Amino acid sequence: MKPLENTADLFDIDGICNLAREVFQIEAEAIRQLAERVGAEFERAVQILLKCKGHVVVTGMGKSGAIGRKIAATLSSTGTPALFLHPAEGVHGDLGAITPNDVVLALSYSGETDELLAILPAIKRLGVPLIVLTGNTNSTLAKAADVVLDVSVKREACPLNLAPTASAAAMLAMGDALALAAMKARRFTPEDFARLHPAGTLGRRLLLKVKDLMRTGERMARVHYSEPTKAAFAAITKARAGACVVVDDEGKLCGIVTDGDLRRALLRDVNLFHAPVTEVMTKTPKVIHPEALATEALRLMQTHQIDDLPVVDEDGRPIGMLDVQDLLQAGIV
Repeated sequence: MKPLENTADLFDIDGICNLAREVFQIEAEAIRQLAERVGAEFERAVQILLKCKGHVVVTGMGKSGAIGRKIAATLSSTGTPALFLHPAEGVHGDLGAITPNDVVLALSYSGETDELLAILPAIKRLGVPLIVLTGNTNSTLAKAADVVLDVSVKREACPLNLAPTASAAAMLAMGDALALAAMKARRFTPEDFARLHPAGTLGRRLLLKVKDLMRTGERMARVHYSEPTKAAFAAITKARAGACVVVDDEGKLCGIVTDGDLRRALLRDVNLFHAPVTEVMTKTPKVIHPEALATEALRLMQTHQIDDLPVVDEDGRPIGMLDVQDLLQAGIV
């Protein structure tokens, strides 16, 4: 088909936007109707997924195949190991990917997709459970299934009522519902999710601990409680830090000197160069353990509106300092 040289006469902007709104309404309604169909069959499908000792092998052709790849990815990332099998490749050797411990999740709106019907005998010979997502519950594929989930729609969002649009949205939503229901039943935790997404933002947020980010050694400003405030100035400057921990004779934390402490001391006309550090320090600072999650440190900082957090061991000795900038750089904030 030749590209149109001028579409101005075919569509005004209102017409384009109205079409978009109609697409949203049709697809939203298609998904909403799925809620009315969730019942015993859906529960059976989830139970099959939970009992699976191998992989959920998702298969489908065309647009259903594209949706199937996404469903397989969602299953895998939420605690249900899954893979996608292209049915056309299946009859040329890839059926070896299916083992007796697996479950097959087949997607076909018509339920009569030739490539899926071609691998159906092999699936039945293996005796693996077959879950089918289809818009035709009387189809050949549906009749062979152990569980059938109805994803039929009244019409497609396509103006020609041809391109899989609303049906694809419904199929995807049903797959998401299966994956997330199984996820909840497995008591899948945010930490479990993070372990499967170590390179993502959520993985960093949930896996990083305070000890991974805290400043130690020369980067942690430290003074003895008997020293003058100017020693804290020097320590902060040398460490390029925003605060300085104050320790007692046993090396235990007894205070912290922050920028806010120094400004408040100036307002009280304290001689910052000669006054003892104990006169300006905060004596009961908030602290955190090195094994705590970085997200916990962030919550503590936000709750108390502080930018620096001493990290102490079991004996109360400071072993590091956590700066809000460290959390920012790590993508925690």
